[in-house]
Amino acid sequence: MAKTPTGKNTSGRGQRDLKVQVKTARGRKLSSTRWLQRQLNDPYVKRAQTEGYRGRAAFKILELDEKFRFLVPGARVVDLGCAPGGWCQVAVKRVNALGEKSGKKIGTVLGIDMQEVEPVAGAEIHVLDFLEDDADEKVKEWMGGKADVVISDMAASSSGHKQTDHLRIMTLCETAAYFAFDVLEEGGTFVAKVLAGGAEGDLQKLLKQKFDKVANVKPPASRSDSSEKFVVATGFRG
Repeated sequence: MAKTPTGKNTSGRGQRDLKVQVKTARGRKLSSTRWLQRQLNDPYVKRAQTEGYRGRAAFKILELDEKFRFLVPGARVVDLGCAPGGWCQVAVKRVNALGEKSGKKIGTVLGIDMQEVEPVAGAEIHVLDFLEDDADEKVKEWMGGKADVVISDMAASSSGHKQTDHLRIMTLCETAAYFAFDVLEEGGTFVAKVLAGGAEGDLQKLLKQKFDKVANVKPPASRSDSSEKFVVATGFRG
């Protein structure tokens, strides 16, 4: 019968994975300790490290694409606020931007962010504020035309006030939607992060005027204690 060094029995149906406990170090806030402990015990964080993604958020777009199938070989994708690059990594593989899928169309992935982002193989990344007046024209010039998909995992800086943060991210998402209207090809898809909180109605009305279908989804990779969800709008009417 197997025992640990302390003499406790570990036999039976198999030893469970031990949960990592993090002690509160001097100078570290309790909230920081809780965040660190959650990170160390998060299976998506571990998967991201194992599979080479730059963050657990990569699995959110993976799971959304498994459901809605918008990242197809040959698709032209714009990733708004692309740092640290995890969504670009997923898009490159799915749309065959590196031409690794023999016999499949080769897609394009364009990432933009206000800060420098470490290069992603198969993606073209630019430093750009998408709120600039001519940002849409620059994106279409870089892509050589319009996009099939616009994705956004952007979030406004937290103020610590729940209602204020909700309004900020909804405003950001609505602005991203208007950007998508300018750069999307007819039949295109728009995917963006939102926060539940009561101000989603206006965004829903706006998207339903422009797209055939609009869905709100909380993928499994999105933490259960988070109010985030994602809007997926398909069939852009142009």
